[in-house]
Amino acid sequence: MTDAALSGPLVQADELDSPARRARRRLFKRKAAVAGLAVLTTFILLALLAPLIVPYDPVATSWSLVRKPPTMAHWFGTDELGRDILSRVVYGARASLLAGLISVAIALGIGVPLGLIAGYRGGFTDALISRITDAMLACPFLILAIALAAFLGPSLGNAMIAIGISATPIFIRLTRGQVLSVKAEDYVEAARALGNPPWRIAVSHILPNILPALLVQATLSIAAAIIAEAALSFLGLGQQPPAPSWGSMLNAAQRFLTQAPWMAIWPGLAIFLVVLSLNLLGDGLRDALDPRQR
Repeated sequence: MTDAALSGPLVQADELDSPARRARRRLFKRKAAVAGLAVLTTFILLALLAPLIVPYDPVATSWSLVRKPPTMAHWFGTDELGRDILSRVVYGARASLLAGLISVAIALGIGVPLGLIAGYRGGFTDALISRITDAMLACPFLILAIALAAFLGPSLGNAMIAIGISATPIFIRLTRGQVLSVKAEDYVEAARALGNPPWRIAVSHILPNILPALLVQATLSIAAAIIAEAALSFLGLGQQPPAPSWGSMLNAAQRFLTQAPWMAIWPGLAIFLVVLSLNLLGDGLRDALDPRQR
């Protein structure tokens, strides 16, 4: 057999490879995205396995251990109440990651249907939804989240609702723009010509083809939601003491930056690593899901 005859089936098999498998292969070729995924996975495992791996109760106080520097017994040191900072950082990952996931889920649950309706129906419905979205986008994301959290009351649940509502306009606008682009494609026109109802066209033909853009935006929005949750907890509007949260830990540490800098270093580093890993992963997903990439 000739080399061309041998390579023909291989080329054909590669062309018939599924889009998901090709995207996964392109993603794992990007070292920065893989590093971000590894760091994010580590924090997720720490949050899930927190009760099994932390050395101390994160809310247990000890007046004999107030603001002790890192030692072999307390790797990250202790805080102003003698609590183990390593244990609090690990448990704080639960609050931050949960806030990021649930907040973005709320934003997706509200924003995607509204964006689909606005983009597909057009007319007065589109104008009404778009003007409300523009009005919400006129207010900075974090300011709107702080205002809503203050109105709802200080708690982690209310903070997640506030962040989710504040992030909704981003997904409305993104979904609407994607729908306007996709609904003019030939396969959508064919589905309409076959007599499919509008809701079936939107859900079965348009939505699956705009999911990659939504997935990338969701990844980046989780990073923004984690920062917002830390800011709300820093201001006393998120996770309430003594429950650990990276933002509330930074709030407590600001009074002791010169005497006990380790109180601020570790929660700040945790926020930095998680947000950086999500941004690296989001950039990798954007490139991997781009059909123009080879």
